Amino acid sequence: MPPLDDSSPSDPLLDAVRTALAGVQDPEIHRPVTELGMIRSVDLEPRDGGTFVVVGLDLTTPGCPLKDTLTRDVTAAVAPLDGVVGVRVDLGVMTAEQRSALRTMLRGTDAEPQIPFAQPGSLTKVIAVASGKGGVGKSSVTANLAVAMAADGLRVGVVDADIYGFSIPRMLGVDRPPTKVDDMLLPPEAHGVKVVSIGMFVPVGQPVVWRGPMLHRALQQFLADVFWGDLDVLLLDLPPGTGDIAISVAQLLPGSEIVVVTTPQVAAAEVAERAGSVAVQTRQRVVGVVENMAWLEQPDGSRLELFGAGGGERVAANLTRLIGSDVPVLGQVPIDVRLREAGDGGTPVVLTAPDSPGAVALRDVARGLAGRPRNLAGRPLGLSPVGR
Repeated sequence: MPPLDDSSPSDPLLDAVRTALAGVQDPEIHRPVTELGMIRSVDLEPRDGGTFVVVGLDLTTPGCPLKDTLTRDVTAAVAPLDGVVGVRVDLGVMTAEQRSALRTMLRGTDAEPQIPFAQPGSLTKVIAVASGKGGVGKSSVTANLAVAMAADGLRVGVVDADIYGFSIPRMLGVDRPPTKVDDMLLPPEAHGVKVVSIGMFVPVGQPVVWRGPMLHRALQQFLADVFWGDLDVLLLDLPPGTGDIAISVAQLLPGSEIVVVTTPQVAAAEVAERAGSVAVQTRQRVVGVVENMAWLEQPDGSRLELFGAGGGERVAANLTRLIGSDVPVLGQVPIDVRLREAGDGGTPVVLTAPDSPGAVALRDVARGLAGRPRNLAGRPLGLSPVGR
């Protein structure tokens, strides 16, 4: 098969095929397959009544999980062209040199990977979702915020940093690991959200038994070795409490901001304050509090406050006093069976029941966070000293 390059013989149909292929995007990288060097060749074979087109397509890895999608998309792009009577996609695999070139092109350098969100020029909002204790719905809030932002047209990524209690893959319906291109990982995507979690790398039911340095390194790899592309928002689902991961996030992502999730219960609120107060020591900004499980709406429209009332306001007021800047209540999310069912099913409630009280509250929180300006910490302000 002749290579697909500018020296190939000029042919109107060949030009049309090339143009059609330029419109096919890799479903993981979201760039044209022609730009990524995945099109190895194009052959035009005369047949009775027209031309049969054979496209040579090189996958990034032999076990590429999206090869069927790529085959289908290439076929769908080429088959409708005038004169084409059939299409076949011959799959191959990139050489080590091709993968290296691809990695360099995507990262823009062949140097050691860096955390893009920690660079001064990054425009990505990094929001760490924290809680004082487990069981308050932090991961459910994170998953729904991510999907709500993506549904509004933002480019969103989620790092499931809850190494011991990972649940984001289940809640977003992700059932495959990232694709590996040498030392670079391409994150799977669900509902428009790019996701990476330690749960993608361990067998089902196997616990993760790691200590501080290993946790720090895992988080660093999730941030630096994964090709996230240009994100508007990166959400991190932190483990409950004030342990190693919370400190590592502050070190690796000094410009990150914190959202604290609590329930109305006094015991949960008191512990949530501790999680938020870590920001004083790490110099991060607490942007607000989400009160989850705020009430259960009754058939007559009344509210049954199963876990008490006022926990979110109490946490926000105490953090405001401790930090010295305003920490608002971003929203109150009621108890909603549909929210739980949607999380178990892998499609968050903001998609499955967008008009439900829980979905409306979470979508409002997501839009409020998305509309905030990015933290200026660590960013160059373009100021120059002026002599007197």
